[in-house]
Amino acid sequence: MIGRLYFVRQAATLLKFAQSTANPELSAFLIEKAADLKSRKDETTARDRSVRAPDVETENGSRSFRSAGGR
Repeated sequence: MIGRLYFVRQAATLLKFAQSTANPELSAFLIEKAADLKSRKDETTARDRSVRAPDVETENGSRSFRSAGGR
């Protein structure tokens, strides 16, 4: 999974390019793409909050085990 920091860096790079160009169409396109990356970062952050620890007791009292390696 791509991390939140990746989206932040990519959006910042696009915004720098948008500020450096004299082409208003290109600038608008780059800003739109940066906004898309920001929304993806927000989605990633929302998903990160819902992740449970590898050993979690569920509501019915059973235990759920997940390996750290995802196997």
